Amino acid sequence: MKTRSQQTNKMQQFEVNIDFDDATKEWRSNKKSIGNGSYKYICTVNKNGKKCGKPCYKELVYCWQHRKYIL
Repeated sequence: MKTRSQQTNKMQQFEVNIDFDDATKEWRSNKKSIGNGSYKYICTVNKNGKKCGKPCYKELVYCWQHRKYIL
């Protein structure tokens, strides 16, 4: 009988390819920097092909004007 240290582990290895520049860009897509490493969420409603960009209302993902989209 083999002890745990003598047994061979047959673990699969996966290749991980993460584009951190693209991941950062996507993470910041719905946020606005307010300085000192802090961010504030912005409204993501598209108006004429552009994001609204106003600060979000309370803890919602829309500004005061667009809050009706989720209420």
